Order: sequence, then C-alpha cells, then structure tokens
Amino acid sequence: MRTIKSFLIGIITFINIAIILFIGFGTLTVINSPRIIIKYRPFKRSLHKFSNLIGDLTVKSLAISIQFLHQKRWEFIIEDEVSMDEWYLATSNHASWGDVFCVLAATNFKAPLFKIFMKKDLWWLPPVFLANVTLNMPFVNRHSKQQLEKNPNLRKLDYQNTIASCKRFERQPTTIFSFAEGTRNNPKKHAEQNSPYKNLLAPKIGGIALGLSAVPKIDYLLDFTIVYKSKKRSFWDFCIGDLSDVKVFVKKLRIPESLKRRDYLNDPSYRTEFRDWLDNVWVEKDKLIDSVNF
Repeated sequence: MRTIKSFLIGIITFINIAIILFIGFGTLTVINSPRIIIKYRPFKRSLHKFSNLIGDLTVKSLAISIQFLHQKRWEFIIEDEVSMDEWYLATSNHASWGDVFCVLAATNFKAPLFKIFMKKDLWWLPPVFLANVTLNMPFVNRHSKQQLEKNPNLRKLDYQNTIASCKRFERQPTTIFSFAEGTRNNPKKHAEQNSPYKNLLAPKIGGIALGLSAVPKIDYLLDFTIVYKSKKRSFWDFCIGDLSDVKVFVKKLRIPESLKRRDYLNDPSYRTEFRDWLDNVWVEKDKLIDSVNF
C-alpha cells in the first residue's frame, strides 16, 4: 500500500512541478517578449525587476506545494540577516536533485533571486533555456582537462563570455549562485576524487571566483549547507517525499577585500588565495555536516 501511495505522490509531485514551471516560465516569456523590439534601457531594467518578482513567486509556489504534498519538514537556519538590497555570491554542497529547491526556498524573498550558473550542455532543456532568456541566468562550459590542453584558447573565451554574462548583474542587487563541487556528490565520485573531506567533494573555484571578478559590488558569500536525514538522493526519491527531512544552514561570510576586484584568468596568486579561502569554508562545512542530528 505504501508503494502505491508513494508512486501516486511521486506522479502528482512531478506533474505539479511541471505545471508551476510552465505557468512561471510561460508568464516570463510573455512579459519579456517586448525586449525583442524595445531597447530602452530603463524599460528593460523595470522588466527585469518584474521578471525577478515572477521568479520569486514561482519559487514560493513550488515550496508551498511540495511542503503540502510531502508534509515536508524543512528547517532553515539562517545565522545572519540577509537583504534583498545587497549583492551576494552563494554556494552550497550538492548531494541531491532536491538541493536547488532547498537553497531557493531558504532565502526566498529574503535575498535577491538566484542567478544560477548552468551547464551549457543543458541548453536543450526548456526550463533551463527559458531561465537563461528571461531571468539572465549565466551559462558556463564544462571543458575537460584534455580539451583545455588541446585548445588553451577555450579557457580565455569562456572567461570572457562569463564575465560579459555577469556584468549585467551590476544593475541591481543579485545573488550569483554556483555549486562549487561542480556535480552531485556520491560515494563513487567521492572515492574517485580522493576527496580530503569526509562529507564533501573538493570545491572548484571557477564559477564563484568569476562572479566575484565580474561584479565588484559583491561583499558577502552566502554559504549553504544542506543535510538530509535520508541517504536516498535521486530525483524520484525527491518526488515521492523520501527527502522530506532536511536542514539548511545559511552563513553570511564577508569576502576578504584582498579577493575583490582581481583578474581570475591572468592572476595566479588570486586563484591560489581564493582557493585557500574557499577550502577553509569547506573545512567548516564538513564539520557542520558531521555535527547535525535529526
């Protein structure tokens, strides 16, 4: 009986998410259509603010509906006050398909709507494509080490494209978000990487360091730590409610002045200093995950 109930909840959840995203992105597509012919900058800024509001309302609708369907026990522990009027970098550990919902819900209408770095090879997915077009979500290329060795110019080209994508975020308060681990953590990936952390993959600095280089107005890093009671992690586990018990810790960390207004691509010392700083953040995150009880 529980299997049938879980299956039905999973189907309803999936349909519910699809409908809310369809309505949200459909609305965004319609209201952003004038951007094609109207180039007046104040109009575009106002349209962008309204688009962010629609995005926040979509996140709120998803959070309310998922909590209702799953009787979710989400606990958000935000240590310091965050504001809709500030610029932030943000990152999180990445363990499940549900992580995006958790981080978005934790600071919904508390911090500016997230601009999430998304892999360019996901462009073909309608929600990803529409998020990029209507909400100015930045795309990044994920090149292998072999590809970069074969064509070093790819690194410079990607850097220039990412900086250009992020520059628009200077116009109004924004949260630039990237999963620093670069992929979802699981035992196989953890072992392959030989990670120095018990509960985490080693962080990659590229996305968030680029965001900081592009937007000098950013003063803080929002560090999200997500801990699930369940060991299950798949998207279907999320849909059927097996990831209902979760705690999300949010720390507001001031970014050292020595890391701001520097060139990520051409300054090796900056990359080293940024990595050292982020590694220290990861050490504390690892300890926090170990200390959490349900």
